[in-house]
Amino acid sequence: MEKEIEILKKHIDDAEVIVIGAGAGLSSAAGFEYGGSTFLKYFKYMHDMYGYTDMYSAGFHNFKSPEEKWAYWSKMIYVNRYKVGPTKLYKHLLNIIKNKNYFVITTNVDHQFQLSGFDKERLFYTQGDYGLFQCSKACHNKTYDNKEIVEEMIKQTNNNLIPTKLVPKCPVCGSLMETNLRKDNYFVEDEGWHKALDRYEKFLKENKEKKILFLEIGVGWNTPGIIKAPFMQMTYRFKNAFYISINNDPSDIPNEIKDKAIHIKEDLNILLKL
Repeated sequence: MEKEIEILKKHIDDAEVIVIGAGAGLSSAAGFEYGGSTFLKYFKYMHDMYGYTDMYSAGFHNFKSPEEKWAYWSKMIYVNRYKVGPTKLYKHLLNIIKNKNYFVITTNVDHQFQLSGFDKERLFYTQGDYGLFQCSKACHNKTYDNKEIVEEMIKQTNNNLIPTKLVPKCPVCGSLMETNLRKDNYFVEDEGWHKALDRYEKFLKENKEKKILFLEIGVGWNTPGIIKAPFMQMTYRFKNAFYISINNDPSDIPNEIKDKAIHIKEDLNILLKL
């Protein structure tokens, strides 16, 4: 591990620009657990009634009613978005790169980058946020903060149901509201989403000739078109780019960039050693 730490330090120190691509593995290493004892602590009834063993799978359950659905989802949102504060790993990552010219693109929806102090103007979270609601039919291009209603749902949940009066409805068309997560064609990319995309693309364009480090952390192959494949392609095209991938998977670096890329197969808490 000492060799990998020295490699990481060198490339971070040498880089003029750092682009972080963060996936679910980063939040998992930071302590987020969707299954196991955490699931049973908050959602034992979902295991006992329906056989689920993790929050992700349970979220796709065909609930009998909106009241049952939101009893589950309000607690799931609260546990992963509002109950948890900034985590040690995310804060340390910020400390590593805070004096660099950086940008973050992430598929994570738990708000950890914002909570841990990263500059919102240097952050593009592509897949949504647990803390936002949207119209389930995407009838208009707007999202809504949900903290107050989520907390009220939890407060008034009884027998794994929320009161009908708390079922969130779209203020425009009256359809049911949904959490702003990219899971179907109705995902709302609101004004803030598009502004973040514009800032990200502008950042890449302005810095592509510089000594740029693409630092990929905890990214798998579930959605390779968002972070992994673009990072590899830009490393190939940008003459001064270097690519580092950190995860527990086998190396997947293509031959075309093998001289300007490394894969570090380690627990992501290796970052705490920097």
